[in-house]
Amino acid sequence: MRAPVKLFLASSNPGKLKEYRILAEADAPSSVRVDLALVPECASLPAFEENAATFAENAAGKALHYSRMQEGLIFADDSGLVVPALGGAPGVLSARYAGVAATNSQRIEKLLEEMCDLTREKRGAHFVCAIALARQGRALAVVTDRVDGEILRETRGAGGFGYDPVFYFQPLKKTFAELSAEEKNRHSHRGKAFRKLFVALSSML
Repeated sequence: MRAPVKLFLASSNPGKLKEYRILAEADAPSSVRVDLALVPECASLPAFEENAATFAENAAGKALHYSRMQEGLIFADDSGLVVPALGGAPGVLSARYAGVAATNSQRIEKLLEEMCDLTREKRGAHFVCAIALARQGRALAVVTDRVDGEILRETRGAGGFGYDPVFYFQPLKKTFAELSAEEKNRHSHRGKAFRKLFVALSSML
């Protein structure tokens, strides 16, 4: 049996690594076995400034940046919420929408204030996730995917994080904060993008 492919996540966040490990266990094809780990001592390495205009550019830049300091296959992601009626905001600034030190509830509060006068027809939104794979300063793959929904006027559900409590997913008639882990993995932008990464990785082996 072929040894697992080692993938290093360009992050110091163990929670994000756990989420990707769950996705890999659920969705990895039998032809591709992976072993996921954080880039060693990522927090002590020179940081990458995520200041590009698109999710894909941020993900690719981050993967390339850390692949120059770490051997092996490095993958990085960037994701966020896009509201067309707000000109695409919060977009790549999703995590900093209400300020660098803002909490999830503060970001949601700002979003709802910005959208308070919008009718339901203009409350459409989508989550986007871009994932890039690189090795030794060379980009190997960049994949993106999205999930469509609408922004409610108040929060619902206790799960998830970020903007999940106000992001309503019509096919299941729940907010992302009301989904089970299995439901979210199946339908989320991150799950869909990660499955695309496996397809790209399969073609390299």
